[in-house]
Amino acid sequence: MKLVAIALMRLGWGLEVRGAEHVPATGPVLLVSNHVSVLDPPFVGAAAPRELYFLAKEELFAIPLFGRFIHALNARPVKRRGADGRALRATLKLLAENRAILLFPEGTRGVEGQLGEGKAGAGMLALMSGASVVPVYVSGTARALPAGRVLPRPCRVRVTFGPPLSFKSGGQERSKEQYREVTTEMMRAIGQLMSHAV
Repeated sequence: MKLVAIALMRLGWGLEVRGAEHVPATGPVLLVSNHVSVLDPPFVGAAAPRELYFLAKEELFAIPLFGRFIHALNARPVKRRGADGRALRATLKLLAENRAILLFPEGTRGVEGQLGEGKAGAGMLALMSGASVVPVYVSGTARALPAGRVLPRPCRVRVTFGPPLSFKSGGQERSKEQYREVTTEMMRAIGQLMSHAV
């Protein structure tokens, strides 16, 4: 399906991909992206040179047929509020299997051109897994399918991947403050990609 999706995205939305070479070809990877539209996961998935796994709000898996469909496309459920030990364990297991995971550190959709505050959970995953962290900036998807709109409209979409980041806990006992600092660094890297977007 990926080849078909890429062809449709290039035809309908002029999909442009920058910096795909920054995504490591092997090993565990966390791709951390801004989030402005429900179109972000499929567009990043199409642009990435590796098969991706996604975390999606658990309510989506209760929708008949759709829940099965997104699970088949490597989506895994996560609770939007509070700690979700099951999702954490599942994600760490995938990373231990050298998979690539797409995360949205903000936890919910925001406004294109603005970044919200990232959640500490993204930093926790990075430190606990030791995975390479690749910042991603998506532009155009909010115009293509804004909140409340049912059908997408033609609009240029660009997905930019930045150089990978590496976070090590240094053998110290990890703390929520340390998780927040790592997430802040992720958001800073996404912000740098946003500032260079044309």
